Amino acid sequence: MSDTLHPRDTKDVEAAVQWALANKKSLEVVGHGTKRSLGRPAQFDATLDLAAIAGVTLYEPEELVLSARAGTPLAEIEALLEPKGQQLAFEPMDYGPLLGAPPRQATVGGVLAANLSGPRRIRAGAARDHFLGFLAVSGRGEVFKSGGRVVKNVTGYDLCKLMAGSWGTLAVMSEVTIKTLPRPETEASVLVLGLDALRAADAMAAAMGSSCDVSGAAHLSADLAVRASGDRAVGQSVTALRVEGVAPSVMRRKATLQDLLKPFGTLMALEPAPSAALWAAIRDVAPFAADGPAGQRIVWRLSTAPKQGAAAARMIAQQSDAEFLFDWAGGLVWAALAPTDDAGAATVRAAIAACGGHATLVRAPAAVRAAVPVFEPEPSGLAALTRRVKDGFDPQGVLGPGRMWAGV
Repeated sequence: MSDTLHPRDTKDVEAAVQWALANKKSLEVVGHGTKRSLGRPAQFDATLDLAAIAGVTLYEPEELVLSARAGTPLAEIEALLEPKGQQLAFEPMDYGPLLGAPPRQATVGGVLAANLSGPRRIRAGAARDHFLGFLAVSGRGEVFKSGGRVVKNVTGYDLCKLMAGSWGTLAVMSEVTIKTLPRPETEASVLVLGLDALRAADAMAAAMGSSCDVSGAAHLSADLAVRASGDRAVGQSVTALRVEGVAPSVMRRKATLQDLLKPFGTLMALEPAPSAALWAAIRDVAPFAADGPAGQRIVWRLSTAPKQGAAAARMIAQQSDAEFLFDWAGGLVWAALAPTDDAGAATVRAAIAACGGHATLVRAPAAVRAAVPVFEPEPSGLAALTRRVKDGFDPQGVLGPGRMWAGV
């Protein structure tokens, strides 16, 4: 069993990495461990647990900026923002329930390291677009910082974009700075009932191309709609479109959406509370959660062009027993597949090769994740660049070696 190190500040992190370098050890970097089972099950000599490096260090609501230590729970940050009428606009998902961990345990450092974004990404951008700066320790054992407290920062390289999505394999972030934005006064959703995935893609494209400023566009089969909303009265597939903002604007845009979508089928409208509950379920992929009816299924996350999502799902469904949840107007496809020896990797990768994009194996037994590439295999040129970046930040492979790709 590997040792667990519990640093309390950046100096402790620096000392831990320098110890690993001196003793040729490797480190697994975790916050509260909600995403620990996502990635290749590589072997590490010690775990660097950042949970004690927590707390908000700066919050200036008027400047729309917040700094926090990396182990700060996201729930704590959201609770701080709420009284000020602000939010994290990228609406980060909670991987915990999907991967069998408790809900609302994610940390701000983990969210940024994984570049998590929810349904509002189609309007507000990804986590990386709200990431202003950080303090970190590289795999060389050196403390460095990048960015600052403003959006327009032109000094040096934009390393925030590099750290977002690196899964702790390049550096250990100890403090981060993010942009906050005003929270919408209210929201509403328009539901189109009974569409298949291809027709739903057309409806979502029409909504996204309108002047309604849609902040969420998703499609669920009839069974998934029941599991997401708990409302068995629906009984049909649901294509959901969300609008947010001040009340008069939301009412007007909802009416415009309803007129636009009438030709597609039967419509329903959701008021703020049920709308928020539905989008929280979509954000966290609640129908595929580990303790739900599909708990034993393999789960893939596919990112493709919005109009290609339904086509990719259709190709997979022809070869596998699968369920699909479409987000980002069809550009994000969550696929739950029956367990197989290769987790359906050949089928999924073939669909992505045909439709474009990339796929990540999110939930599968460790033995499967060891045998099947979890993250999208990279072309030789990109793989060489990835290795050069890794060597630049972590030449001895101290931080999470092999978590994303074998040998990296």
